[in-house]
Parts: sequence; structure tokens; C-alpha cells
Amino acid sequence: MKKQIHIILVEDNPGYREVIEFTLADAPGMQLDAVFGTAEAALQHLQDSSREPDVTLLDINLPGISGIEAIPQIKERSPATQIIMITQSDSEADVVEAIQTGASGYLLKSATIEDITQGIRTVAEGGASLDASVAKFIVKAMHVRHPKPEMNITLTGRESEVLVLLSEGMLKKQIADQLGIGMHTVADHVKEIYRKLNVQNAPAAITKAFRSGLLATGNGAKKGQR
Repeated sequence: MKKQIHIILVEDNPGYREVIEFTLADAPGMQLDAVFGTAEAALQHLQDSSREPDVTLLDINLPGISGIEAIPQIKERSPATQIIMITQSDSEADVVEAIQTGASGYLLKSATIEDITQGIRTVAEGGASLDASVAKFIVKAMHVRHPKPEMNITLTGRESEVLVLLSEGMLKKQIADQLGIGMHTVADHVKEIYRKLNVQNAPAAITKAFRSGLLATGNGAKKGQR
């Protein structure tokens, strides 16, 4: 990537902070600008700083203001910042609330270094990063709630295929390989899906599509197709 990605980290665990700091120190095109142990300190920094970070890595379980509570306040102070939740929690409540509140990514702390750096690059480029198991979990959680269609939305056959693969946690390159089409074509389909659903990222698209009846049990990609 040509542009340097500026990052801040909000994490209260000293050991995990060191892991992220070590990881990003050697990651090309990435710069960790600041590290905070509380959301309050990060919010004060965003209030005082003239530079908006491209990506904020945010833990959920923080002392004081929680990570989820901090999301709208971070977006208010730094609208262009993309937020990735990095946490040990994969509970329905945490995952769905974080995404509905405005997070662009959700990675478990068990994610590999490669998963984390790729997730940062993905959201910095305007995409969304979800742990594959978390993406599937969102669809399952929405199904358990027995969603009813909220609006009349019509997707083309290809857009529906792309949406299903997004719900399986696939990246654009994987979708292109799966469907035998170019990445630019996939990007155009994703952009049109976002427009029709009036959302900004893949997690929101998956959630809204399921509630609108566009995703249902049995629509997912078959196992082994990756």
C-alpha cells in the first residue's frame, strides 16, 4: 500500500500491547502512533490531536468506559477512523453490538499476526475485517432471532452470491477466485450491495441482509469451496 497506515491501540493488557507493538513495528506501511490503556485516555488524545488515525485497534473489556461504549465517541471525534475490535469475546451480544455500533472489524485475540495485519489493511482500504468464525456466528445469531423482512430490497443473482460469500467471512480475492471473476468486478458488486442496503461495511451488510430476509439458513457457501 502506498499510504502509510496510522494506527492507535487501546488495550489494557500489557502483555498483549507488547505483542501488537512488536507486530506493527515490523509491518510494512504501518505506523503505531499511540498506545493507551483506557478509552478515556484515547478519547482525550483524539480530542487534542490534529491527526486522525486511519485505524483504531480497540479492546472491548476496558476499565472505565468499555470498548463498545467508546465506539460512537471515537467516531464523533475522528469520523474517518476505522475501528477493529480485538478481544477474547465471541459472544453474540458483544459481536452484534460492536458491529451495530460502528466497528468495521472484529478479530479475536487468538487471531494470527497475519490475520491482524491483513485486517488492518482491509479496513484502511474501506473494507471490513471479520474473523471467519465470527462472520458465520453473526448469521447464526441473526437466524436465532427469527428476523422478519424490514424492507423490499432486490439483489441480482451475482450480488446475492457475493453477499453469501461475504457472510462466510471471505475476502474479495477469495470471492473472485470462488466465482471465477475479477477483483474489480467483485468490488463493484460489493459497492452496489452496500448502496442497496444503505450500509458502510460488510458486517453491517450481513446483519441487515439477514434481517431483511436476503440471507437465510441453507444460503451459505458449501464447505470446502474455499
